[in-house]
Amino acid sequence: MSQGTLLYAQSGGVTAVINATAAAVLQAARKRKVRVLGAHNGILGALREDLIDASALTPAEVAALAHTPGGVFGSCRLKLKSLEQDRAKYERLLDVFRAHDVRWFLYNGGNDSADTALKVSHLAEEFGYPLTCVGVPKTIDNDLALTDCCPGFGSAAKYTAVSVRECALDVAAMAETSTKVFIYEVMGRHAGWLAAAAGLAGSGRNAAPHLILFPERAFDSADFLAHVATTVKRVGHCVVVASEGIRDANGRFVDEEGLSDAFGHAQLGGAGAALATRVEQALGLKVHWALPDYLQRSARHLASQTDLEQAKAVGHAAVDCALAGQNAVMPIIVRDSDAPYRWHIDIAPLERIANREKKLPAAFIRADGYGITAAARRYLTPLIAGEAFPPYRADGLPDYPTPRLRFVPRRLQRRYSPG
Repeated sequence: MSQGTLLYAQSGGVTAVINATAAAVLQAARKRKVRVLGAHNGILGALREDLIDASALTPAEVAALAHTPGGVFGSCRLKLKSLEQDRAKYERLLDVFRAHDVRWFLYNGGNDSADTALKVSHLAEEFGYPLTCVGVPKTIDNDLALTDCCPGFGSAAKYTAVSVRECALDVAAMAETSTKVFIYEVMGRHAGWLAAAAGLAGSGRNAAPHLILFPERAFDSADFLAHVATTVKRVGHCVVVASEGIRDANGRFVDEEGLSDAFGHAQLGGAGAALATRVEQALGLKVHWALPDYLQRSARHLASQTDLEQAKAVGHAAVDCALAGQNAVMPIIVRDSDAPYRWHIDIAPLERIANREKKLPAAFIRADGYGITAAARRYLTPLIAGEAFPPYRADGLPDYPTPRLRFVPRRLQRRYSPG
């Protein structure tokens, strides 16, 4: 093994393909004869010195990760504050890194994770510790700056489009004597990428989804209800896709309950339920609503082949960046053409990605605000292309093995205590 250790950690909500990135990291490091540790439950595991000997996984176990959802090493939602506010935690991280000879740190996550990796790189530089920090992109929200798309989004988008199409056929079959309005709520606090993906389920004025509600557009209750009523009268039913993050003209989330998650983001309580209540009370129509929640990000059985390939590519590129000494960077996906779809990996500085959100472009939202444009279809369609089915067991279920994880002995006498 080469001198020095690479530490890999997963952060935030996991995706259907984040383990494919992990597998690529392990395979790339193994080829370079670099030892890899995995932080148990993300940055929290690094602080606690809960480290897994990832290099002990067998080649077969590593290969199986590529078709297994979840997060093999565990993830967390822990946002570190500024270097000044959370200095003790950052210094604790450096203590752990020194104790285990960690020279390369790969943090696989979204905006907040990119920010953490950037701050750790600054602290290491301040203390003169030889550490290379690389952010690895992941998020189903598709809201990371600079990259054309985010690994994890394509599979969630595929699941969303397929689910909406299937549900729409169900509603159409039952509409005359049962449900008139079906509301499907997707993730997306500030960016409507997943909501837009639902638009791939159909095309044409009468095809579902009939109405899409984007967080980039202010929600107007009266206008929404008028469009629902008109659609039901014209089509016989109405399928609505709503982003969890839709807000009114005053900036208040439609379903906000005044709570916050561990990252300090508003904790949302169910836009679908809130909309269903409005439709029932105002229009007197029978409504069903669905909240796919974790299903949309864990559906490995319906992963996009494009997404899987890109998830692996950023993992390989992250190792190459780290070992080449490219500090405070992130591998990103660059689109070369739509049709045929071509892309390549480039490298971008974390300071241009951390804490920045990529919203759905105005050109992707239909003029009336309730659907997607041809430009959006050109962008989205290649990202859900191809099937990457997992192997199935004899009992008919996907084969999602759980590898045995071996923790390395702690080397620091002092234990981590939050605060």
